[in-house]
Amino acid sequence: MRFGEQLKLLREQNGLLQREIAAELKIDTPMYSKIEGGSRKAKRQQVLQLVKFFGLKEEALMSVWLADQIIDLLKEEKHGQSSLLIAGKDLYPHNKVWQ
Repeated sequence: MRFGEQLKLLREQNGLLQREIAAELKIDTPMYSKIEGGSRKAKRQQVLQLVKFFGLKEEALMSVWLADQIIDLLKEEKHGQSSLLIAGKDLYPHNKVWQ
């Protein structure tokens, strides 16, 4: 699930309007709508604000946000998959997933 989809789900589960979350982030509603719709990226600080706002563990939302960053960076790259495998091995050498 992409970050914007996760935000929409959280918002709907909590019975909130986009303008309420936008106000929490101190941005206008159209900008929040773009984040939720996936046409604009949230900033790291905004993600951390949302973690606190929704009372989540940081990993729950940050992992989805980071995955989106990686997808956006590699989706058009011819060698994206192989570079991801190399990076995974370097970042987590003791994890059997990368071997």
